[in-house]
Amino acid sequence: MGTHFRELVLRGLIAFGALSLVACGTGGSNNNNESGGANAGSDSGDADTPTPVGGNWVENNFLLSSTFMGRCVSPRTGTDPATGYEYIDQLGTREDENNWLRSMSNEIYLWYDEITDKNPASFDDSLAYFDELKTFVKTPSGQDKDRFHYTVPTNKWLSQTESGVYVGYGLQWALLSSKPPRKAVVAYLDEEDGGNLPGVITRGAEVISVDGVDLANGEDVDTLNYGMWPENEGESHTFEIRPFGSSTIEKVTLVASAVKSDPVQYVKTEVTDSGRNVGYMLFNDHIATAEAELINAVTQLKSAAVEDLVLDLRYNGGGYLDIAAELAYMIAGAATFGQPFERAEFNDKHPETNPITGEPIDPTPFHTSALGLIDESLKGDSLPTLNLPRVFVLTSENTCSASEAIINGLRGIDIEVIQIGETTCGKPYGFYPLDNCGTTYFTIQFSGVNAKGFGDYSDGFVPNGTYGTEADLPGCNIGDDFNHLLGDVNEARFAAALNYIETGDCGEIAVSAFSESGVNTRIPLSNAQVPKEISRSNRIMVR
Repeated sequence: MGTHFRELVLRGLIAFGALSLVACGTGGSNNNNESGGANAGSDSGDADTPTPVGGNWVENNFLLSSTFMGRCVSPRTGTDPATGYEYIDQLGTREDENNWLRSMSNEIYLWYDEITDKNPASFDDSLAYFDELKTFVKTPSGQDKDRFHYTVPTNKWLSQTESGVYVGYGLQWALLSSKPPRKAVVAYLDEEDGGNLPGVITRGAEVISVDGVDLANGEDVDTLNYGMWPENEGESHTFEIRPFGSSTIEKVTLVASAVKSDPVQYVKTEVTDSGRNVGYMLFNDHIATAEAELINAVTQLKSAAVEDLVLDLRYNGGGYLDIAAELAYMIAGAATFGQPFERAEFNDKHPETNPITGEPIDPTPFHTSALGLIDESLKGDSLPTLNLPRVFVLTSENTCSASEAIINGLRGIDIEVIQIGETTCGKPYGFYPLDNCGTTYFTIQFSGVNAKGFGDYSDGFVPNGTYGTEADLPGCNIGDDFNHLLGDVNEARFAAALNYIETGDCGEIAVSAFSESGVNTRIPLSNAQVPKEISRSNRIMVR
């Protein structure tokens, strides 16, 4: 297991910050684990060892990616569920698969001119080769500019994005420290009612041990990882848990299953002391199933005549950009008319034409009607709208991509966005997922800018920032409060938003779990990592 240091490690999941990860691309398909490489494409002419197409590698000399597409070490057969047609796969070589990656990256990667061209025949692992096909330039803060270069098996990708189904327990862990003494708690449940989880499993429940290994200081990190992030349905793991609000330790057994996440939760209305109706909702994933849930949530809040909205995006890593464009319209309403939600800017080879669709580069609009991404009966229905001039957004460094696009898109049409929480992850970039030979590749293809042309937030949106850029937002820096349930008016970030609505200031918010003084000092008091599957952590376009 490749790690920077032997701490909690996530296999094949996306995460940001200081958390140790395995090498990018761990989630590749079985096809890319076959033997192959330079030797697989010999010139023997043997039917079992086909000759690579395209001839010998010449540095910075590229053939069209279509030359190599679908030439696979292990071709698939049958019907492609994404298209309804037969797979285009045919027998090829590892060099063919690598050449497709090389040419594709040269054609559409946003920073193609920052890739060091390397011989595809020198790599017998396409995932390792893909890891090289990106920029290694840093952002102004010293982060990697491209922290979002990943792969996932295509069958898993389709399952996760279309239905929200993944293998797990139905909860998301928050890692408060991945170094000894480690600490992990439950961030939230994927189903609002808890699904089949034991009652002791709620937000704030702390992990004490996993399969007998002490989480804080245990040396067997493989056991910790395999227990906390199971890979297969039916896996059973034993946990010692300190329930939320309790001093006792409970032993529970969790069984991994195919979990369907509930992306919109805790939709409610609170009335402030001054009598103002404030709506709240937790929005965790821009997956296709969120469309209908968001419509229902906004309809409920509209019926309650809310005058302000607190949109909790603290754990929302992104997903479909179209979902973000729908929600932004449902928040702002009439202010969006005639304005683009986001314009995509591709590399300089494609100034006018979208290289993926072949269509003119048109902006993503604020969608005023449902797209019917899952439920086709919704398609064309007018979306409800709150017509609000401002919105309060609760954020963390887990707030990424399509979630940041909501913030940026609304600010582009002068909707006031007050940010409460922590600096967002900083991903103004996106892609169309690209499948080849059973692996879906995520390579940055465009940056997104709002109606004012702004999209330079590679280091995130900053609450109450002092950098003097468009990425500085009004609001305040409030740590994550695992001593209260989400949606609780006493939960630190929600409480700060309510106070801001009443007074124009976040006030003194107690977050005793993360501050020795017990009083928020407007500096980050927690650095909780909530790692998710790739399908829940990006800005995704559909064709």
